[in-house]
Amino acid sequence: MTDAVLVTGGFGYIGGRVAQQLAHDAGFAVRLTTRRSGATSPQWLPQAQVAVAALDDDAALDAACRGVSSIVHLAALNEHDCAADPQRALQINGLGTLKLLQAAQRAGVRRFVYFSTAHVYGAPLTGTITESALPRPGHPYAITHHVAEDFVLAARDRGALEGIVVRMSNGFGAPAHANINRWTLIVNDLCRQAVIDRELVLQTSGMQLRDFITLGDAARAVEHLLRLPAQDCADGLFNLGGENVHSMAALAERIVARCEQVLGFRPALRRPPPQAGEHALPLDYRIDKLKRTGFALRGNMDGEIDATLRLCRSAFGASR
Repeated sequence: MTDAVLVTGGFGYIGGRVAQQLAHDAGFAVRLTTRRSGATSPQWLPQAQVAVAALDDDAALDAACRGVSSIVHLAALNEHDCAADPQRALQINGLGTLKLLQAAQRAGVRRFVYFSTAHVYGAPLTGTITESALPRPGHPYAITHHVAEDFVLAARDRGALEGIVVRMSNGFGAPAHANINRWTLIVNDLCRQAVIDRELVLQTSGMQLRDFITLGDAARAVEHLLRLPAQDCADGLFNLGGENVHSMAALAERIVARCEQVLGFRPALRRPPPQAGEHALPLDYRIDKLKRTGFALRGNMDGEIDATLRLCRSAFGASR
């Protein structure tokens, strides 16, 4: 019998790649949620079921959870929408997660994997960061994710289900489809700039450091956590990063080089010079806890950049 998994936010940037991994490579029967009435299985994953369910609709959540053994919860307001309306962010990211947890429990769902963010540790991320670091979220996006984390881990602690929280760093890679609203993410934005404008423009000197994980590795981590024996899940909290720290300037230069290799032209790179005394703060985002469960990174950074550039050429190239 094939395990069935519900992926909320499965039409989104990370969710689409996770859903493809679980359906194509892991053999799960995948069900995607959407708020769009009348939505059908997408072309990029035609075998998926689709459930129309908003996070504030108890009856729809009950129906979406029925018959699945696991849930991967990615549906949430993004950082821009959270900043614009913190109250709605709390309703969707926080209360919505609680409502989904309650529906999962009513349906007898066994495992619940919640995608949180590394930014619950604060901003900017600096120093060595393990799961034992004290969270100090400052942005509504991080604050509301931390609220949701607590609901998931509390359900785990009282034995209601096998709750797992992953605090993901900066995921990047080609989305499952071009109709996503995440083209403001740094890698996506720079690849899109390269295709449309034939130049990359940074608004800062680009010295700040970030940890990057490929969407391929993020999706494989989800599969790993869904299959992980319950006794190996520890306390249910895992950092998820790529052990791949780049400055924004170095990342932009890498995209310039890949664009020349893949698309045949070299876009210009423009960025302000560093200010006097400006320096990068160190960052070491640790994933030792996840690796001790047997997970290993395999990410191909250039391959993900190349695929993103090709998608941008297909989706946006005609706009030049």
